Amino acid sequence: MNDTFRGNLFAGQVALVVGATSGIGAAIAEAFAELGAAVTTTGATAQECAARNARVLDVRDEHAVRQLIDELPRLDVLVNCAGTLRRGAEHEVAIFEEVLAINLTGTMRTCTLARDKLAASKGSIVNTASMLSFFGGGLVPGYSASKGGVAQLTKSLAIAYARDGVRVNAIAPGWVDTQLTKPLRDDPTRDAAIIARTPLGRWAQPEDIAGAAVFLCTPAARFITGAVLPVDGGYLVA
Repeated sequence: MNDTFRGNLFAGQVALVVGATSGIGAAIAEAFAELGAAVTTTGATAQECAARNARVLDVRDEHAVRQLIDELPRLDVLVNCAGTLRRGAEHEVAIFEEVLAINLTGTMRTCTLARDKLAASKGSIVNTASMLSFFGGGLVPGYSASKGGVAQLTKSLAIAYARDGVRVNAIAPGWVDTQLTKPLRDDPTRDAAIIARTPLGRWAQPEDIAGAAVFLCTPAARFITGAVLPVDGGYLVA
């Protein structure tokens, strides 16, 4: 057990991190690469992908997702980090549906199309839930609903995929210092309230979340499936 994070832990393994051109996804991809995995990353636009040597992928496009997975020589780890948030606009049904299509249905699509390859390797899936999987957000009903759905999807797929030897878990990040949360960090009142409620007294860095995601794919977590792991500095219990 003392070699859970040894340098070559994922040597010979292939990881696909969907939504990895910035923030949490990028940190997770870098962590797997540092531990020896061959990592394929994706992003939503050509501009962001060029900067990260990632593949452009729209998780709403079944043909594109299937083609990418088919091209992989094998697949041991799938991490779903692709997501969007439209603060203040998600009460419009069309935007609500768009958020769910990316955050929730997109996660289901990648899991479904990756299942056979993951079964062949007895691999792992890590989905990205959120603190808003547990409570609501008045300005982001679509994001909140999608992340609640990701939590339940994770539990359901853990049951369904167990017979294939595939473990399915999720991380539920708290407040993380990323571009997505910049408006909150730039608001002194919201920033102070978040830090005051967080027992560890700070915003998370993406690397803080990456460690938990990697752990869920290690032999140390071999009997963990269907878990939604808060990585929030204690915010949820405060």
